Amino acid sequence: MGEVQVFKAESGFHYAVGFVYFCTKIGKNRDKTIHLGHKRIYIIRHGETDYNRRGVVQGSGVDADLNDMGRAQADAFFQAYQHVSFDKIYFSMLKRTLQTIQSFIDQGLPYERHAGLNEISWGVMEGKLPGNVDNQFYRDLTESWAAGNTDRTAEEGESPEQVRDRQKPVFDLIVSRSEETTVLVAMHGRAMRILLTWLLNEPLADMDQYEHSNLCLYQLDYNYDTQQYTVELANDTAHLIFSEQ
Repeated sequence: MGEVQVFKAESGFHYAVGFVYFCTKIGKNRDKTIHLGHKRIYIIRHGETDYNRRGVVQGSGVDADLNDMGRAQADAFFQAYQHVSFDKIYFSMLKRTLQTIQSFIDQGLPYERHAGLNEISWGVMEGKLPGNVDNQFYRDLTESWAAGNTDRTAEEGESPEQVRDRQKPVFDLIVSRSEETTVLVAMHGRAMRILLTWLLNEPLADMDQYEHSNLCLYQLDYNYDTQQYTVELANDTAHLIFSEQ
């Protein structure tokens, strides 16, 4: 399964203040009763980094911090969803996901870090400023994936199929824990597209249909009887209303 870190909850809680009422109301309006034999999975992309703002490719090889906007986005998500009784938090080994869900960890929630949730490796493209040559390579690569060549890798990087193969053991583990009825998963943009595609039994070539933005939410329901996922919320950013002011 790759590198894994597991942490158990500690006693004690931290209660945030500020614009709690409005954002918590947003979250509650999106929270529905979980039926027996179901698991609710909240999948979020990390908050903004300076690399995101500048349009620089990060991938798994650039371990960037959240910027001021990203921290505000993380706080807004926490304010909206701190009422949700998450049984566990799962996130990647990269610190931008840790910083995104740190407030939930500060409440004492148990969590696990999995390398299988890391962003795709973009290889030699990582950390480069936008330029005509690099932009053309990126465009050619993603167009090749959309044409069905999902085994093609970025130079010295990964392919969508390789990312899918390292994600599967992580989600098999998450699903096997039926006692965890509500979980939060923090990850990355391209990795999220790949994940949603195979979870919903779509070909990887169609991954770009799953749009995403920084600190967006996809809320899924997993049915243990049918072993199928249903999307309840897609690319939802209603919780970010205050972070953008």
